Amino acid sequence: MHRTDSLDRFMADVRAGLRASPKRLSPEYFYDALGSRLFEAICQLPWYPLTRAERALLERHAEEMVAPFGEGASIVELGCGSGEKLAVLAAPLCKRLPRLDVHLVDVSETALDLSRRTLSRLPRVEVSAHRARYEEGLGAATARRPPGAGGARGGGAALVLFLGSNIGNLDPDAAAAFLAAVRASLRAGDALLLGADLVKPAAELLLAYDDPLGVTAAFNKNLLARINRELGAAIDLRSFDHRAVWNAERARVEMHLVSRRRQVIRVSAIDLEVAFEEGESIWTESSHKYEPDEVVRMGERAGFRCARQWIEEAGRFSTTLLVAEERAAGR
Repeated sequence: MHRTDSLDRFMADVRAGLRASPKRLSPEYFYDALGSRLFEAICQLPWYPLTRAERALLERHAEEMVAPFGEGASIVELGCGSGEKLAVLAAPLCKRLPRLDVHLVDVSETALDLSRRTLSRLPRVEVSAHRARYEEGLGAATARRPPGAGGARGGGAALVLFLGSNIGNLDPDAAAAFLAAVRASLRAGDALLLGADLVKPAAELLLAYDDPLGVTAAFNKNLLARINRELGAAIDLRSFDHRAVWNAERARVEMHLVSRRRQVIRVSAIDLEVAFEEGESIWTESSHKYEPDEVVRMGERAGFRCARQWIEEAGRFSTTLLVAEERAAGR
């Protein structure tokens, strides 16, 4: 993805989101260079157990998770972050395979660079980076495979990683569409390793998304700072508060930027003026939480079967290995 493509899309999405009702901005735009660093800091906070719970699962069960994959296998990580989790899963394969092809897919150049450096510690790994949205990057990665490669027809199976409960950032309809799109890019016998945060007490969830140090607030407000930096706005970040809300009916944590007063913001690069009432918010993220059987059913509806599911009970996190099934004739 070229920088101009990224900036044009950012401008279009900011225009559409700030003119919507309710106002909203996509969480994908959290992850510029500063936002990526802030998120790495969030993952170290004692009130954010998600990353530690997932890491514990991966370190404990990595060999089991990648056991079905042999020579010619490739890994595609959607949303690679720092690459640390990918490295944990790739390490057992590197011990027994002559070569491992890894594809990194992320909208953040910072995340791609971090992951490249992390994977450089491993032997016999060939890394390809795709600065793209998930579906676009996955399509580019899987298109490179030779005809016939795939777990059900011999070697060369692809393992797609969608970790960190990124699936939780999608509403149920979007999550179903996303899983269907992933399945459409795969061949029978390929697999998806899906991380999903599980429902836990509301107080724990709110503390995870509104920490006492204010790191998550800075992460959320950096979205406004990015609009200032890249789109020529002059938004006073002190005029917005970070707010996290647990929506029990929809099983999701919602993050908002709430205007502290009546104000008008101007975004010069897109010639846009937006009025806010006191208390009006920009909805920046929804993080859906699941029960373990819900994750399995989501995968089955998209054309996968559950091969195995691992659950970290202390941190209430699940990692599920979903294998792409043969499609019926005519589908």
